Amino acid sequence: MREALNRFERFERLDMSILQSLAAAFKGAAVSDRAPLTGGFVSPWAEAFQWRGGDWNGARGPLNYPVAIREAYLKNPVAQRAVRLVAEGVGSAPLVASDPELAKLVSATSASQALLETLASQLLLHGNGYVQVLRDADGRPAELFALRPERVRILPDARGWPAAFAYTLDETTLQIDAVDELGRPNLIHIRAFHPADDHYGAGCLEAADEAVAIHNAAARWNRALLENAARPSGALVYDPGEPGAALSADQFERIKSELAAAFSGETNAGRPMVLEGGLKWQTLALSPADMDFATLKAAAARDIALAFGVPPMLLGLPGDNTYSNYREANRALWRLTLLPLTGKILDALTEGLTPWFADARLTVDLDRVPALAEDRQSLWSQVSAADFLTPAEKRQMLGIAQTKSAEAKPGDMP
Repeated sequence: MREALNRFERFERLDMSILQSLAAAFKGAAVSDRAPLTGGFVSPWAEAFQWRGGDWNGARGPLNYPVAIREAYLKNPVAQRAVRLVAEGVGSAPLVASDPELAKLVSATSASQALLETLASQLLLHGNGYVQVLRDADGRPAELFALRPERVRILPDARGWPAAFAYTLDETTLQIDAVDELGRPNLIHIRAFHPADDHYGAGCLEAADEAVAIHNAAARWNRALLENAARPSGALVYDPGEPGAALSADQFERIKSELAAAFSGETNAGRPMVLEGGLKWQTLALSPADMDFATLKAAAARDIALAFGVPPMLLGLPGDNTYSNYREANRALWRLTLLPLTGKILDALTEGLTPWFADARLTVDLDRVPALAEDRQSLWSQVSAADFLTPAEKRQMLGIAQTKSAEAKPGDMP
C-alpha cells in the first residue's frame, strides 16, 4: 500500500512538472530561471559623461572616453592608423550570405558610414557596439543603424539582465526596449569580453591609453625642444667667492619665482637666462639624447599596435623584424585579428536577425581574401588529393556548400 502511494506521488509530481513546463512555454517564459547578474559593480561606461576620480588605489579614475578618443584617434597617428587598418579590413571583407536581402541589409551604410567598419571601430575603441533595427511599415528590417556607444546605457531588470537601452544625447533620452512584443530584438548589442563586467565590454583603447600618453608626450616634448633650441633643466649655484656667504630670503624668493615663471616647462625650453654676479648654472636633468626619445616613441608605438592587434611592421615602425616580409604580417593580421573580429560581428548580427531570416548565415568568403590565397590554395590541394573523401565531403570542407546555399531564388521567402 505504501509503495503504491509513493508511486502515485511520483506520478503526480511528474504531471505537475509537465503542466508547469507547458504553462511556462505557453507564456513565453523560460522553464529554468536565469541566475541573477551582479548589480554592485559600476561599469566605467555606465555614465558616459560623468567621470569619477580615483582608481582602485586612488591614483586614477575610469577611462575618460571622449578625451581618450581625442588623444588617441584624432591626435595619435599610430593609434588612428591601427584602428583604421583593422576597421577598413573588416568593412572590405567579402561576405557570403544565406539571403540576398540579408546581404544587402548588412552591406548598406549606416548614417553614410559602412556598418561593419563602424562597428569594428566601436568595438576596438569602446568595446561595445549597439545596432538599432529600424523597420518598415510591414515590420521587416529596413536599416541597421549603429548607435554611438558612449551614449547608450543598459537598463537591467530586477535580476540584472538587460531589459532596455537608454540613448542619451544632451538632455534628451530615448528608451529602446530590448525586444518587442513578439520577442524580436529592437537593438543588437555586440560587446568584447570584460572579465569584471556583466553588461559592458572592454575596448582596446583602455589597454593602449598609457602607451598613447607616452607617445603623445614624447612628440610634444620633441616639438618643444625643436622650437626652443632644446636646453635641459638644471640648478642655480650661488658662488660669491666668500666663504659662508648666502642669498638673502628676498633674493632667494625673487630668483625662485622668476625661474618658475620664465624658464620652467616645455614651452620655455632653451630660453636664454641672464645671471647676476655670483650665480652659476649647473645642468642636472638628462639630455634628450640620454633619454632617447626615438626609442621611447618606438616602444610606445609597438605597445599601441599590440593593443589593437596589428603587426608593427604594417605600421612602418623602425627596427621591428618579427615578420620576414609584409605578406606574412598581412596574413597574420587577417588570421589573428580581422577574421575573429569579423566573425564576432557577423555572428551577433545573424543571431539578432534570425526572427526575420530563417536559417540566417553570414560568413567571410575566404577564397576571395587576397592575403589568404596561399593558405586556401594549400587547402584546396590537400582536399583534392584526399581520395577517401566523397565529393560532397570535399565541397563541405571547402565551404562550397555554403556558397551554393547563398544563391537565393527570386521567389524564395526568407
